[in-house]
Amino acid sequence: MKETFYDIFHQLNNTPRPSHHEERVADYLCNFAEKHGLRYRRDAQNCVVIEKDATPGHENAEPVVILNHMDMVCVAKDGYLRDGHPFDPLNDEIRPYIEIVKNPDGTESRWMKAEGTSLGADNGMGLSMALAILADDSIVHGPLEVLTTTNEEDGMSGAEALSTDFIRGRKVINLDSEAYNEITVGAAGAYLQIAHFEADWKPIPEGYAFRRIVIDGGLGGHSGVDINKGRCHANKEICHFINDLADKDMLICAINGGTANASISSVAEVVLAIKPENGNALANAAAEYNAMLQKKYAQTDAAINMRCEETEPRKQYLCNASDIMQAVEELPVGMIAMREDMPGTVMTSNNAGRICTDANEVSISCHSRSFSNEEMRKLGQGITETFKKHGATNIQLLMDTPAWVERPDSPLLALTCQTFKDVLGFEPKKVAMHFVLEAAYYVQKYPGVEIASIGPLIIEPHSTSERVNLDTADNIWKVTVELLKRLA
Repeated sequence: MKETFYDIFHQLNNTPRPSHHEERVADYLCNFAEKHGLRYRRDAQNCVVIEKDATPGHENAEPVVILNHMDMVCVAKDGYLRDGHPFDPLNDEIRPYIEIVKNPDGTESRWMKAEGTSLGADNGMGLSMALAILADDSIVHGPLEVLTTTNEEDGMSGAEALSTDFIRGRKVINLDSEAYNEITVGAAGAYLQIAHFEADWKPIPEGYAFRRIVIDGGLGGHSGVDINKGRCHANKEICHFINDLADKDMLICAINGGTANASISSVAEVVLAIKPENGNALANAAAEYNAMLQKKYAQTDAAINMRCEETEPRKQYLCNASDIMQAVEELPVGMIAMREDMPGTVMTSNNAGRICTDANEVSISCHSRSFSNEEMRKLGQGITETFKKHGATNIQLLMDTPAWVERPDSPLLALTCQTFKDVLGFEPKKVAMHFVLEAAYYVQKYPGVEIASIGPLIIEPHSTSERVNLDTADNIWKVTVELLKRLA
């Protein structure tokens, strides 16, 4: 019995695979190759390429690469429990389920979601299709290389470190797009940095009460494709609230927010030590700010909520917390500029995805994107200066990925468009997207490469609302199989 790509997707979901922790899923890919008698290579970054010989009679065709990444942005709903314990992205599986939705025209659509977490259809659905092709000897293709990279979602270090001889093919089908009726022909560049502020701890005097200010209920979402939707950035809002408080007796014990560098922060919290007599004033201020948030984000984050609650005592407070929170408030967050040549497409943006407090430091991540490499680096370097001004002791640059635009006369693009038209009855729109793809690295490393990026309809990637339309997944499968046959 053939393994469908849905079968393989369920297997992938049994293997935890957040960015930076891909060892087990790389093992899975190598074992998959061995199970099917296929050659494979694995590099020091755990990137894996699996090779399959051409269908007999098609040995002289050009090699084709099917590209995906193995990591996922793994986030869980605030307070979500898995079998009685807090969800652990490093050890707990993803549990998908299918929901049938009635469409306005009376038809039905099948959607796959996940119980309490992001789904990982980005890019697990594309990877599952690639593996299903390797497992199916009835599919006609030329020499085939299935390349799967690591850490695509949080730095692209896997693609950046690929050797120039890791693949032979120069025709690349990338299954990491999320708009079913489009072919991605360009992607923004990315500048990802993390600022580290040394934690300056001091003991809290006697007589303080402790409160936790929480923002949750936001939609969050992908910091590229959802960045212009006006959603609440919880990290920014909570810092603005605390910075505006007039109470000088307030001590800040911790700041935490967001779940992934590439996601819009949907939850944030600050732990405060206050004079007991100021408790009511703080609660009232939080209630007023909550009313403002609910009005401000009524159309985008209907469940947004801010509250003030009692919390356990702390022994220390952060002397430099005000400076750190001022830095966050000064960051440009959200859409910064739109493309004039492509209505509706974001040109430049920035996202402050995570704030983390631990025993030694407070860290803040910023993920800047732009179709202009010059503007992206200018923005990123300006953010660096903001962090330095407010006392950052170390700033790590994790990603400086250039923008990519496929050449318009690409024969692979033309063939892909024609295949869509013949198989599905429509010609996809060619678009440049405000997410980041690894394509720029392939253009640099593999001269003459052509890339066509396609995929099923995925809504709200990088969030707990992530879902994939299975009807479009079935159709992308048909297009990919036919495209391989034509390339052979």
